[in-house]
Amino acid sequence: MLNKNSTRRDFVKSTAGLAVAGAVPYFFSQPRTFADETQSKNDRLKVALIGAGGMGVGNMNAAKAMCDVVAIADVDSQRLNKANKDLSGGKADVYDDYRKILERDDLDAIHIATPDHWHTKPLIEALRAGHDVYCEKPLTLTIDEGKLIRKVVKDTGRIVQVGTQQRSTYNLFVKAIALVAEGRIGTIKKIDVAIGGAPESPAIPAVEAPKNLDWDRWLGPAPYVDYRALQRKKGRPFSNCHYEFRWWYEYSGGKLTDWGAHHVDIAIWALRANGQATSPLSIGGEATHPIPFENGMPTLNDRYNTATKFNFKALFPGDVEMTIRSEGNGITLEGDKGRIRVNRGRLTGKPVEDLKGNPLPDDAISKAYKGLPVESNERKAHWANFFYCCRERKEPISDVHSHMQMLNICHLAGITARLGRPINWNGETEQITGDDQANSMLARPYREGYEIEG
Repeated sequence: MLNKNSTRRDFVKSTAGLAVAGAVPYFFSQPRTFADETQSKNDRLKVALIGAGGMGVGNMNAAKAMCDVVAIADVDSQRLNKANKDLSGGKADVYDDYRKILERDDLDAIHIATPDHWHTKPLIEALRAGHDVYCEKPLTLTIDEGKLIRKVVKDTGRIVQVGTQQRSTYNLFVKAIALVAEGRIGTIKKIDVAIGGAPESPAIPAVEAPKNLDWDRWLGPAPYVDYRALQRKKGRPFSNCHYEFRWWYEYSGGKLTDWGAHHVDIAIWALRANGQATSPLSIGGEATHPIPFENGMPTLNDRYNTATKFNFKALFPGDVEMTIRSEGNGITLEGDKGRIRVNRGRLTGKPVEDLKGNPLPDDAISKAYKGLPVESNERKAHWANFFYCCRERKEPISDVHSHMQMLNICHLAGITARLGRPINWNGETEQITGDDQANSMLARPYREGYEIEG
């Protein structure tokens, strides 16, 4: 395990060559990469995967030049066996209980890519067991889970990378942050975060869960309910399970924590890079749900229930206003000197056009990237950053503290959406003020047998 003992050759000493990339600008020229340095069979990093769905397999495919997947856990045997074949040629050890992975002492890292409601428990248990972890976003289902994770990370000293790979997309998002940090848009006054809407579903009947799926274990900490599925003409079936869990508050926060965890993240990163306040004072707005709500709870249990359309405004110190809306996709940062817009396709705005005559300093991207090595791009770069930080015991680019600071905003938006009223937030105490009902929604009870211990 990385930095836990010396048997893994001090986290593969040959990876030291990665450090030379620290001051590379937003075009990459170093002759050797992390993947190049980990080609020796004996030096291959050993990684375990918990959650063998699309994100888990996709992420490990991005990382496979740097590591071997030696263990996989999932409660769906079909997904488990397919991931084993695709990622390791069937050579990985497979488990239906992730806790077996936590008992191993031959791993360099663990990747958690479970549904959102299953992130916090295995993450905390992995940290307590001495593992470094790359965990998919959003890191938590609630605000209080984030408080607990931050405490455990501090107590254990383990490295956690959150899977917000936009933080490692140098030519778009990191470049946008560099523009802000270099003063090219001035003091930020307004931010527009567009993250798209969410789907509705018809009534989905309760049916018998597939034999390859341990439905009780899939639910885990969430309340026990019937498995539901309804085949549609094309694509995935409507369901309350794989992938479609995103559209149920029981397991996710809907689009607010799905895409919000990416784009709100960039917005808050920009404020931080500019030395401006990153914790809101209040948030309110409008949201449309596909079913009625009473006291913040859905009144029907047989169809998707997360907000389909929404428009929120979060107010920050210094009269900074952030809009979070369902129409469109991208982040617009408006300052007193200019504005830029960025999404996964383009970075635009006059400050970007002005780079032709006034380019960024050569080290601007590296500085925006915490001075960490700059290699590859997006998912692969995010993994390289994680492995480097595990070896060097440094804070990764997507650390739990800054992630939860922005994810709190997404969770608060979800609470105001469910209650239908604005709420006030104290960033110092991390409490909702003047609204006991809203404040009670910072946490959720766990089903017996799946409690999370701090």
